[in-house]
Amino acid sequence: MDSNALKAFLTIVDQGSFSEAAERLHLSQPAISKRLAALENQLGTSLIDRSHRQIRLTDSGSRLLPHARKILDEIHNARIALSPESGLLEGELQIIASHHIGLHHLPKWLRRFKREYPQITINLQFMESDAAYEQMRKRNADLAFVTLSDSMLPNFKVYAQWGDPMAFVAGVDHPLSKVAQPKLADLAKHPALLPDTATSTYRTVSRLFLEKNLPLQPQMPTNYLETLKMMTSVGLGWSVLPLRMVDESLKVLNVKQPVSRVLGGIGLTDRQPGNAAKALLEIVLQEEDHPE
Repeated sequence: MDSNALKAFLTIVDQGSFSEAAERLHLSQPAISKRLAALENQLGTSLIDRSHRQIRLTDSGSRLLPHARKILDEIHNARIALSPESGLLEGELQIIASHHIGLHHLPKWLRRFKREYPQITINLQFMESDAAYEQMRKRNADLAFVTLSDSMLPNFKVYAQWGDPMAFVAGVDHPLSKVAQPKLADLAKHPALLPDTATSTYRTVSRLFLEKNLPLQPQMPTNYLETLKMMTSVGLGWSVLPLRMVDESLKVLNVKQPVSRVLGGIGLTDRQPGNAAKALLEIVLQEEDHPE
């Protein structure tokens, strides 16, 4: 099977339309349709049901899908195996970063990476961690730097990880800031400014309140921690934020229950990182082992 035809098939499925798949592969729509048709002719079966407005896989298409991903992963791995171990690194590196990592960790990594490997072009996307996992599943990046999930699927591999200590915080003028050692019961009386319920941070905090049979009053959820910090600093509620984000506008609440999360760099188990990705991971491991 032609790898370009398989890639066209997968991109159509992942993008959900022929036009978006053509744009992603820098092809015309007739060209990508031709590649799919050639693959279907070769296999003697229809792979995509064209009778609906939305892309739907046929039974044959559903059966081919995991094999197509595996075949392209093996082609990728073969290229990596045949690439020189040393020498001048060049080409492109596709990476994804969560907004928090992009603001508070990525700059020092990339500053050093660009100094040591100036020939590498970095294509960077920012998105929430959950979306990053999905983009990695579709092979749209070489690495993703995200909040590691306790429900992460086994087809993801963690290449680097580090703790991100967090704290219960409130604005300096918030009533909770006047309490010497507030309990969860004290926090339960006030609005909580937390990320979306699907995030690991929300699940951790929610679990603490459930264990004490206490209500949680989440307000205006957003996964942008800088926005949560701003809303907390002006007194709209309490929050849980990384310690590295705490400044004079916030008061750390002396709550007994510790809260933390783990950040990390992930790839796919069956897809080997290239030399550029390995070089960046080496920098990440060194920098996070010796944080400022």
